[in-house]
Amino acid sequence: MGFKISLAMTDHIQRFTTWLLVERGYSPHTADGYRRDLLAFHRFCGEQTGPEAITTDRVLAFVGSLYADNASASVARKLSSLRTFFRFLRREKVMDADPIAGVAGPKLGHHIPACLTVDEVFGLLEAPSAADRFWRRDRAMLELLYATGIRVSELVGCDVGDVDTAAEMIRVRGKGNKERLVPYGRAAREALEKYREERDALMTARLLRGHQIDDRALFLNGRGSRLTARSVERIIQVYGLKAGIGVLVTPHVLRHSFATHMLEMGADLRTVQELLGHASLSTTQKYTHLNIDHLSKVYDQAHPQARGRSR
Repeated sequence: MGFKISLAMTDHIQRFTTWLLVERGYSPHTADGYRRDLLAFHRFCGEQTGPEAITTDRVLAFVGSLYADNASASVARKLSSLRTFFRFLRREKVMDADPIAGVAGPKLGHHIPACLTVDEVFGLLEAPSAADRFWRRDRAMLELLYATGIRVSELVGCDVGDVDTAAEMIRVRGKGNKERLVPYGRAAREALEKYREERDALMTARLLRGHQIDDRALFLNGRGSRLTARSVERIIQVYGLKAGIGVLVTPHVLRHSFATHMLEMGADLRTVQELLGHASLSTTQKYTHLNIDHLSKVYDQAHPQARGRSR
């Protein structure tokens, strides 16, 4: 096994990170996660270690060292970063063989995502009030997240021109910069229309004071700039507490709730897959477990002979 191009490991990592951003369309946040995982591996091997010295034994030693301080999911993610990196180097004809081939990752238990009840969602949607500074914006964000199931990164990446009010559709850019159209309903449309008034007033006030604004971004912060995903997460957590919801409410929880409620109301799995922007149906299938749990609970409560049945 050998490297045909004599570059330092950090150079290979930088080329790989650029490839993720430019060729694969990954977000800067995701690409940086890969980079940090690879730099951790490089430090473990020794910063003077060249790529030609990477062997399967080194990879196994690195993976073994992770279990002391990392959960299984974190170990699996770092291992995935290495797999993608070495696959990239082989595709670029830099490596002859894959040092991670045959290295097994940790077995991950099936994760049942948190999900709100319909009543809890309605309470969350009604949590923003006139006492909150940007309550119309916040209500519009909550309505849109629940109406569409889009990711928080897709939400903050939306521009004003992505919203088709007449058709009640929004164009979002998902993973790999893939675009898709997602419908939304009357409640989200009305919330967006009311937010437009608040947005226009904010923009006018900022311009009159001589400040710059981002007139393309759909959702703005108080400085007239595009709202960040981290800010949206904090805003939603605050409203979750205000609504008295017993679990930590995040944009991802709203996405899970959207998918689960759609399936409970009879939507087929492939429709939900398209709406969520999942590349694989297997990713969407985890929601069927939630749906089955829901159906079992309803059956136990409703059927006269269901009490005491064995599971």
